[in-house]
Amino acid sequence: MEDFVRASCAHFEALLREQLQRQQRMEQAGKARDFAAAEKIVIGVVGGDGIGPIIVRQARRVLEKLLEEELASGRVELRNIDGLTLERRLACGRAVPEDVLREIKACDVLLKGPTTTPKGGTLESANVTLRRELDLFANVRPVSVPEQGIDWIFFRENTEGEYALGSRGIELPGALSMDFKVTTDAGTRRIARAAFDYARQNGKKSVAIVTKANIMKKTDGMFSRIAHEVAADYPEITAEDWYIDIMTANLVNEALRSQFQVFLLPNLYGDIITDEAAQIQGGVGTAGSANIGAEYAMFEAIHGSAPRKIERGEGDWADPTSILRAAELLLRHIAMADKAEKLGEALRVCTETERRVVMTGHRDGATCKEFVDYVLEKL
Repeated sequence: MEDFVRASCAHFEALLREQLQRQQRMEQAGKARDFAAAEKIVIGVVGGDGIGPIIVRQARRVLEKLLEEELASGRVELRNIDGLTLERRLACGRAVPEDVLREIKACDVLLKGPTTTPKGGTLESANVTLRRELDLFANVRPVSVPEQGIDWIFFRENTEGEYALGSRGIELPGALSMDFKVTTDAGTRRIARAAFDYARQNGKKSVAIVTKANIMKKTDGMFSRIAHEVAADYPEITAEDWYIDIMTANLVNEALRSQFQVFLLPNLYGDIITDEAAQIQGGVGTAGSANIGAEYAMFEAIHGSAPRKIERGEGDWADPTSILRAAELLLRHIAMADKAEKLGEALRVCTETERRVVMTGHRDGATCKEFVDYVLEKL
C-alpha cells in the first residue's frame, strides 16, 4: 500500500508540472489566424473509421462543388489523409499515429469523420488527442429549431476538465480508481472570451455559464469566477450562472428554453448537453461540430462511427447531414460565409422544405450518395 501511495504521488506530481507548463504556454499564445488574408488554405480530409469514410467521401463532393474556383486557382487544396482507422491505431498503440499527425499538422483545417474509441484499455480517444495536439480549445455547436424559438450556440471548453487526463488516472485493483479534472486560468479565459466575443458580434444579449460549482468548488468554482471576470468587459451582455443538472431540464422545458442564446461550459458538461440539444433539433445526426484553436481547426460529425451499420451492411445508408453541417461551419471559419450560406440553404431545402429524398439511416430511405446528389442539385 505505501509503495502505491508513493508511486501515485510521483505520478500526480508529473501531471501537475505538465499542466503548469501548459498553462504557461497558453499565456504566451499568439493571435488567431486570419483566413480572409490567407494566400492558400489546405483542408485535410480525414475519413476515420466505421461509417466515417462513407460520409466524408460524400462531404468532399460538396466541398469540391462549392470551392470549384478556389481549387482551380490553387488558393484551396483538399488533401486526403488516411490511416486514422481503429485497426491502424490499435496496431501501433497510438491514438493518432505519428505519420498521420504530421500530415494533419501540415494542413490548416480538417474535415474529419468519426473515430472509434475502444472501451477499457489505455488507447486514448483520437479526438481528445487531436484537440490537445492542435490546441483546439473551443468546441462550438449551433442548434436551431426556428418554429420553437430555439437558436442556441454552445461554447464548450475542449482541452481541459475530466478529459485532459482521462486516461492517466491511478488505480489500485480491488480498492480504488481516481481520475483527475483540470481547470486552468488561461484555458478558462480564452473559452469565455470566445463565447462573449461571439455574443457581442452577433447581437446576443445573454450568456449562460453552466457548471456544478456548488459541488466542484475548486474546478467549476474557478471556471464560474473567471467567466464572470471576462463578462465584466461585455457590460451589454447578461452573464448568468446555471447548474448543469437544472440546465439539462431547462432544455426540454418549452416554457423556458427559448430564452437561452449562448452557453459557456466546461468540457464534460458541454459534451453531454450538446448531444441533448442536438436531439431536440432532430437527433445527433443533424448537427455539426467545430473544434477551433488559434492555429488549427477541425470540423466533424458529432455522432459515432456506427460499427454495427458496417456489420449489417448498411454503411451506404449512413446519414451525412452532420458532416455536411460540419462542412458548413468549416466554410464559415475560413471566411467563405457566402458558400456556407449556400450549403445551409441547400440543406434546409433538402431536409425541411422539399424532402424529395428522405434519409432514414437504413435501407428504407435514401443512400448517403443519393442524398448528397440531391444537395448538389440545390447548390
